[in-house]
Amino acid sequence: MSFLKRIKKALGWEIRSNKPEYDLNPLIYSQLKPFRLPLILIQIILMTGALGYVYIEDYPIMKAIFQSAYTFTTTGFGALNEANFSNQGIIFTVTLMLSGFAVLTFSVGILINTISNGTLFKLLKERKMLYKIARLRRHFVIFYHNEYTAQLARQFRENHVPFVVVDPRDDIEEIAKEYGYPYIVNEEPYKEVAFFKSHLSSAKGAISLSKNISDNITLIASVRLYEKELGRSPFLIISNAETQNDKVRLKKLGADKVVAPPSLMAKRVSAMAIRPDMENVLEEFLYKKDTPIDMEEAFVGEESWAVDKQIQDLHLRDRMKVSIIGITEATGKFIQMPKGTTVIRANCKLLLVGSHRGISKSKRILSYSQKPKDI
Repeated sequence: MSFLKRIKKALGWEIRSNKPEYDLNPLIYSQLKPFRLPLILIQIILMTGALGYVYIEDYPIMKAIFQSAYTFTTTGFGALNEANFSNQGIIFTVTLMLSGFAVLTFSVGILINTISNGTLFKLLKERKMLYKIARLRRHFVIFYHNEYTAQLARQFRENHVPFVVVDPRDDIEEIAKEYGYPYIVNEEPYKEVAFFKSHLSSAKGAISLSKNISDNITLIASVRLYEKELGRSPFLIISNAETQNDKVRLKKLGADKVVAPPSLMAKRVSAMAIRPDMENVLEEFLYKKDTPIDMEEAFVGEESWAVDKQIQDLHLRDRMKVSIIGITEATGKFIQMPKGTTVIRANCKLLLVGSHRGISKSKRILSYSQKPKDI
């Protein structure tokens, strides 16, 4: 880390860069290295040819360069004074032509070998992808492709949430085209190089959706270690588990949210069976694209002007058309459907329901240390 970056980090300034954290240029240069010898030979022969024509045929330097170039490339004669060449000039010209043919054939062979190998174009394509990923901010990095990832990607695209998919399989490019993944990284998810390529340092969180609990455990531990190395605020880590026991283990290891598909499905089917008329409530108000009603949590810090105020004093329903339907206190206690006289305490979370615009404005107002004049 440079001295300037260290100063910015010490001052708490955000370090933004549109350059990838993983540099592929050394690998690209290694693929281009075989071209170095042909290029050197071409330069040497052209210089030798130009000097030879100056010495043997008494050409001016510019005409000597021209004569050397089209003799070397065997493109034809007649532009200059070839008909009056001396015997030494003819022998020199023949030698130059044969040398040019040999070097060009050698160069074409190297070019064909490099193209047929395919590594160079693959590296160039990957570098282009890394530069696109490096421009992302507050995105999610999704590790492991499966049917969960495909469904999550569709939801993220509909809600304009940026994301990168990391998976080690060789056919990830074909999978990305099929399922519409805009950004992909073909690496083992738990490796640090995958974190660099996915620009995890500027991401909002990491999502591990492997069906193998060991993969999720390894990924969570690796992300938390990387987080400590960066010295940044904690990542939001979301994972999945097949059993309740695995869910508890993942949370203990550092996952913020763990979804157990069997348990989630059982709860959903139970709700459908008990209240069939409410079957589409979640789809209409939470999951549906561009829904007029949204639901989010708003954190009330110690410095907020809303601390120790009653809900009715906030006037969120009157001014922003937003209702508080639940309060999670700092102790973890949840108050559902609080009354207007309920007092808001420090470090609690308010569950807000309303339009997306109204909720965003309410969260901004609650973050103020002074009460706004228009309330």
